[in-house]
Amino acid sequence: MAADGCIFHRTLTRSRAAPNQASSPVVCRQVLRVLDVRRYSRDQGSSVYFPQAVLSGEDLYDVTLTDGHCRLQVTLDPGLNRLVERRLLQPGSPLCNATFTPSLSAQLPECPGASADRDSYRLVSVQVRGSADEEEEEEEERGGRSQEEWGALPWFGSSGPLVPLRASRSVFLPLWNNVDYSGEAWREAPPTEDSEEEEEEEEEGRQPSVTVRELRDCFLSGRRGVARGAVQHQLIVRIINKSHLMYYGRPDRNCECPYKAVLQVCDRTGSVCVVLWNSVCVSWYRRLQPGDIISLRRYRVKQHYQADVDDIEVSVNSRNPAAQISVLPESSVSPEDLPPAPPYSFYNSQELLGRPEGTLCDVIGLLTFSGRSERVRSKDGRGAGLLQYRWLRLEDGSSHQPITVKLFSTSQPETHLKLHPLSVVVCTRLKSVRPDLRPGSFYLTNTTYTQVYCTGLGHHSRMSYRRLQQVRRFLRWLRGQEDQQVLRRALIGGFFIHPPPPVSLETLMKERRGELGFLQGAELQRELERLCYRERRTFFLQATVAMVTYSHRGQEDRCLFWTDRPSSLSSPSSSSSSSSTFSPSSVISASSPRPADPSSSCRKSRKRRKLLLSETPNKRRPLLAVQPENNNRTEILFEASMEFLENAADEDEEDDDDEEDSSSFTTAPLPPMFPPVAIETLPMSFDYGHREEQAAAVAMGGGARAGSFGSAPSDYYTVSLRALSDGLMVHAVFLPHLCPAPPRHANTWTSILSHGAFSSATPPPSPADLIAMAPQLANQRLVCVLEACHLGGARTELVLSRGFHLKD
Repeated sequence: MAADGCIFHRTLTRSRAAPNQASSPVVCRQVLRVLDVRRYSRDQGSSVYFPQAVLSGEDLYDVTLTDGHCRLQVTLDPGLNRLVERRLLQPGSPLCNATFTPSLSAQLPECPGASADRDSYRLVSVQVRGSADEEEEEEEERGGRSQEEWGALPWFGSSGPLVPLRASRSVFLPLWNNVDYSGEAWREAPPTEDSEEEEEEEEEGRQPSVTVRELRDCFLSGRRGVARGAVQHQLIVRIINKSHLMYYGRPDRNCECPYKAVLQVCDRTGSVCVVLWNSVCVSWYRRLQPGDIISLRRYRVKQHYQADVDDIEVSVNSRNPAAQISVLPESSVSPEDLPPAPPYSFYNSQELLGRPEGTLCDVIGLLTFSGRSERVRSKDGRGAGLLQYRWLRLEDGSSHQPITVKLFSTSQPETHLKLHPLSVVVCTRLKSVRPDLRPGSFYLTNTTYTQVYCTGLGHHSRMSYRRLQQVRRFLRWLRGQEDQQVLRRALIGGFFIHPPPPVSLETLMKERRGELGFLQGAELQRELERLCYRERRTFFLQATVAMVTYSHRGQEDRCLFWTDRPSSLSSPSSSSSSSSTFSPSSVISASSPRPADPSSSCRKSRKRRKLLLSETPNKRRPLLAVQPENNNRTEILFEASMEFLENAADEDEEDDDDEEDSSSFTTAPLPPMFPPVAIETLPMSFDYGHREEQAAAVAMGGGARAGSFGSAPSDYYTVSLRALSDGLMVHAVFLPHLCPAPPRHANTWTSILSHGAFSSATPPPSPADLIAMAPQLANQRLVCVLEACHLGGARTELVLSRGFHLKD
């Protein structure tokens, strides 16, 4: 029911066609706001709703809009999908000149939330309004209302639960990956009817009527009965491992809930895979955890589809037949039938150093670095194949080498949001990766059954691994650590690369089998514009260095720099700063010369290396900001260790602000000639009092709020590269002081670029000295390794990780 004054009611009623007349688009001139964006995949019938659109991708988006009086759910025309994929259109975005057209809905009247007379619309064109100050824009977009108040607004055209409008799907996908779950339909508690059945049967005494061995023997021998058809016999097993969710929806197939998940279970006679299908995943996936004892009835036994030898799997579905699942307390199962506890294979950092490629392991450690969430394309290269991951570093006291983990999504979105420094983290079923024999290239990453547990959610107190000797040994080390010592080295977010690239061009060519795929400057620009939000890619460019700049974030107009050809590096006209939201400010600029202002106080000469170097400090600023002291030196880590004994009480958060380093340096003002470093590029010093805000800032969809926290450090270099192929200028951030110290090398520009870092043998050169040495780069041809990541909207991060000198 539309409220009085509803803009949707006044505007959209004009689009309703009279009998025997075609509907026409209608434009809403008033400002609307985006409340939510939901994603789902197409099915066989989706193309009917977009007769004139080219459906190149698999995704469709439904957008919830508000005019301040009521809400409306519309489908984004596929031609506008890039607005979401590059995070130009997002919750909170103000829209104007929105053009709607009426459309049929894929959901039939008997589907949840659908009605036969439901009005349904497509958003076929729109303008997204932007603001220069993101924080002021966010406050303006809230309009003083909370999320609950926005959610209480009446719907225009419908009032039921939201379901996808243009495909017969029962649930939405997460916005940025296909592995996590999304929406309130995914239950953490068991279905009501199953709980009632479990209570009714509690008195019976739990004894299985069939074992895993009997199921396997009967099925493989071909005997009918116990292992054929809908099996009624009760199977009591313990969950050993739990896979992430697997989404198998495809545009050429119709399936309302195309999900499956695999549980590795066991009893005293053997182990078997239990496959949860479709809506069973929605009802039970969040409820079932490794270590749980479950009872199964009305399941089917099938041949295992992936087994190298003959084996079986247990299929659990919501129909044909509808399976019965119950979670049992251990006390209800007779001791002789109690399944064994899950096995673990914990390795510490010292033991992992000698493990071969592919070793399966479990690890526990103190989290000291939590990277930002990024995405990388899967090997099939499809847009739907963007895999979300982040880097973690864990310390356990057994060696000086931290445990580095490349952690992909594990269908535990709430847990991943809690992965901030000073958490005690357990990762199970990881595998070791050794991409080459270079030192420091080793890391761990996911398997299908990887699960993550961390402090703050009460995980550790209910897991059986807390009694293991390896875990107890780690806890003893943890209790000996002081909070302030850990805080000084704790970082969150920022650019991170692992394993580090080779330090020689020959090794790089060998690793990539001679195929670097060099791009021209214009080709690089096109590839950067194709990136989706938080997508990470590596590019190779042959270029010369035209300029080197040393800056502090927020003080880019007062910097040290050296330039080889100043006439080609003039700042763009002031009109470029007021560009439309739909015209992203690229990190690449044309290198056509522009006349210099004769009245400028900073007159340009061919060599700028002597620009007020005497007024700059001779030493670099410290890399890490010092945290304010706590009264208890080990309060944080002590509370983390207590979770292994019992559920920890809610921790009191401290609101002490970071002490800001007010030291700076002074040079002649220099107008910025390229975008300053993004706030997501430099890591933040971890602030325990604001840990939730920092964790949200580095997660998918975060970023703008990171500007309110101190970076560690706040200084950076920018290298302007001129492509040898077409002369286009590329501005890349260079962070030699953030990369791990490589083996000894001379701190010349050639060696610093090839190693990506300063030498560990001697103190690093001061910024002033390094800029003074920049003429070493004049006329040098380089092979540049560039790491690109799209940060949303018009912002693309480009970092120079290596620069190899090309010899004549």
